[in-house]
Amino acid sequence: QVQLVESGGGLVQAGGSLRLSCGTSGLIFNSYTMAWFRQAPGKQREFVAAVTWSRDRTSYADSVNDRFTISRDNAKNTVYLQMNSLKPEDTAVYYCAADYKPGGGLPAFRIYEYDYWGQGTQVTVSS
Repeated sequence: QVQLVESGGGLVQAGGSLRLSCGTSGLIFNSYTMAWFRQAPGKQREFVAAVTWSRDRTSYADSVNDRFTISRDNAKNTVYLQMNSLKPEDTAVYYCAADYKPGGGLPAFRIYEYDYWGQGTQVTVSS
């Protein structure tokens, strides 16, 4: 049974930082591109960042580029999202997702391309 479990969310003031983690089990972690998506109240889920299994390619949404950094530890089957210079508009539930892509290639950014999802962790940025 595949499980993705996010942690690290919380309440932070604007300009602050948070580090999200997503631990996985039940899948061959090295065969998956991993990504973070987010969904704000009343809005559609949107792509945030992704990293290939080999870590040779990363992709970011324009809205978080230069503020967020995605990384992964293949030995720990965990993916991270370091979020700096947080803004109130970053407030959302953040979801971890896995896309089976053992051959690598450009990370996907469409929701339907991802095979597995976590339950999400709330991030709230106060102004």
